[in-house]
Amino acid sequence: MVNKLRTFLLNIFKGRNVSPWWILLIDMGIVTNAFILAFVLRLNVQLQTYSVSEMIIKAIWVLTVYLISFLLFGSYRGVIRHSNYHEFKLVIIACFSSFSFLMISDAVSRIAGYNWINVPRLVVIFQFLLTVMLSFVFRMIVKEMYASLTKKSTTTNVYIFGAGEMGQITLEAIRNDKDNQYNVVGFIDDNEFKWNMVLHSIPVFGWDKAVKIGGSKRVDLVIMAINRISVQRKHEIADTCLNKGWKLKVMPSVGNWVNGISNQMQIRDIRIEDILGREEIRLNQLQIMEGLANKMIVVTGAAGSIGSEIVRQLLRFPVQKIVMVDVAESALYDLQQELLLSHTDAPFVAVLGDVTNYHRMKEVFDKYQPDIVFNAAAYKHVPLLEEFPYEAIRVNIGGVKVLANLAVEHKVDKFVMISTDKAVNPTNVMGASKRICEIYIQALSQLKDMHTEFVTTRFGNVLGSNGSVVPLFKKQIEQGGPITVTHKDITRYFMTIPEACQLVLEAGFMGQGGEIFVFDMGDPVKIIDLAKEMVSLSGLKLGEDIDIVFTGLRPGEKLYEELLASKENTLPTHHEKIMIAMVRKYGFESVNQKIGDMIQALDNEDNHVLVGRMKELVPEYKSQNSKFNVLDGQMILK
Repeated sequence: MVNKLRTFLLNIFKGRNVSPWWILLIDMGIVTNAFILAFVLRLNVQLQTYSVSEMIIKAIWVLTVYLISFLLFGSYRGVIRHSNYHEFKLVIIACFSSFSFLMISDAVSRIAGYNWINVPRLVVIFQFLLTVMLSFVFRMIVKEMYASLTKKSTTTNVYIFGAGEMGQITLEAIRNDKDNQYNVVGFIDDNEFKWNMVLHSIPVFGWDKAVKIGGSKRVDLVIMAINRISVQRKHEIADTCLNKGWKLKVMPSVGNWVNGISNQMQIRDIRIEDILGREEIRLNQLQIMEGLANKMIVVTGAAGSIGSEIVRQLLRFPVQKIVMVDVAESALYDLQQELLLSHTDAPFVAVLGDVTNYHRMKEVFDKYQPDIVFNAAAYKHVPLLEEFPYEAIRVNIGGVKVLANLAVEHKVDKFVMISTDKAVNPTNVMGASKRICEIYIQALSQLKDMHTEFVTTRFGNVLGSNGSVVPLFKKQIEQGGPITVTHKDITRYFMTIPEACQLVLEAGFMGQGGEIFVFDMGDPVKIIDLAKEMVSLSGLKLGEDIDIVFTGLRPGEKLYEELLASKENTLPTHHEKIMIAMVRKYGFESVNQKIGDMIQALDNEDNHVLVGRMKELVPEYKSQNSKFNVLDGQMILK
């Protein structure tokens, strides 16, 4: 019998089967009963002293006022089982509007002498209070009944870290989800003034106490729902959760909600980027906005990890148009569709084209007349370029030469090139090709009466970028391993994609031309430690569920990356995370000649001779673990 009743009620609550007109009818029933109760209270239960016909007339008048008010404010349109603060607020506003109108009309009618419209003021007051109270109780009963009927038999006990607004939004999202399997047993907050409080019938603990009593509460999961928290604190929380065997998830900030909606599905597993990321970057928004306002911007390599994020960052500013150039058809199409969904009126256009094709790029520059160029187009995979130096020269060096020369021809105001820490004391073809790009850009900027300001930005590995170690490890973990690490001591600098691109924008508008900006990458991270942390965050145990194997350094790979060569110095800027590298200057004529000869020789010389040309232009380029080691110390070119 109980199960049949439960099934019947579930069928009523399921979906949106209850018409809002039924809700309105119920609300009007509440108003009617509140009116009768108000009269009972007013007349001390002696209703016989009052004319029934007169009471009916006044009741019709009051019900009409409330009906009009409910219709105007739409307080009956909400889904009752999902009633929240907004729904209750609408009910209160509608009732208060009716109450105010009745009180005012009563005063006016008394002055005008229309006695039929007079409703005792105490009745109006009692009815308003009773209507609000009964409407609230009705909605809460339906909401709690639905929650009780749809509650899963197997639930996961969770803590919500953050007792502020985000934490309460997370609780509401969990409770409103009919498929919810989470049972929130406590809030956690670092603000000691919130300790021992109770929010929505749930206690608030400090972290130490929560950890201590977590076993007795059978906690299995912690959901981080806090906007401002230091990375060090995230590390501490993650480490404790891993030691306790608790899973760790994150409720994204409002700006990152899918379709702007908060629900349980937004809660995601914590990523390594959340742990390795650093404090929020504070940009000079005014300077960037002034630099971008109403500007035509070309972003090359726009479909790549860095290029696409630069585009997303640029869309936050009042640009005239963003021209997204890339040779990767599918990736460019995906970016285009993403932006069409999230920015329906965004000023952008996708252009399929190869940056090494001078005539194709000239068409782009002629048509759009850009004010600013962000060049993120490049081949970047070290082992592949070590095998095919032809492509490193053709795309990385040749592409930059084409774009930079066109920028000069079209009097582009600013040209920002994305470089890499592998350009410092390069040990591989990829790093050497990017160093040659830096040399060409800087030499070009020194020409007399140069209108274009050439700026180079140099940073390390970007977390989550295409082909980086994080996606590789994630894939290997999903496949059950093993995780492959080239060397137990190898370290790298890491930065999140948004952080890197924000710093690119900042550096781009603080440069005057010719600078190489170096970003503060923080402390280097051992790759094996990164792998171990990703295994732990996945809920697996190293050595039991998955293994790490060492494969040996790849051609051109070095143990430690550098952001500055030993002979280079830096100058500070107004941004604490951006420095200017003081590097050796090259004359343009010599550099232009050597790079031109190198590109011309692409189809006539073998790889060893081509790499020899690179080593001549970059004397500090010493191959490591590579077939090109034999070229070091030799004079290949006569």
